[in-house]
Amino acid sequence: MGYRRGYYKKDGTYVQGHYVNSRKKLKYSMKNKKGGCLSLILWLFILSINISCSDESDCISKKCSDFSTQSEAQAVFNSDNSCYENLDADNDGIACENLPN
Repeated sequence: MGYRRGYYKKDGTYVQGHYVNSRKKLKYSMKNKKGGCLSLILWLFILSINISCSDESDCISKKCSDFSTQSEAQAVFNSDNSCYENLDADNDGIACENLPN
């Protein structure tokens, strides 16, 4: 707030000094709103990329109970060790050791 000094009007009357609000009023326009919408759209885009790139793999889930012999499980395990690492519980390179040969 500021103080406006007294002054004389053109007709000769005196206007006494008084306090006035010297702050400018903010005018909201579409320019100000675009930044908020743009940041929201960008944030949602980044979030959707993170969701779509989660730990989904192309590997088919296999368990030792899916095989009748250890040699079948070992052949599948040898085809892609990283994909079927759950077939080798103790990480010794031998898949489904409890199954019969």
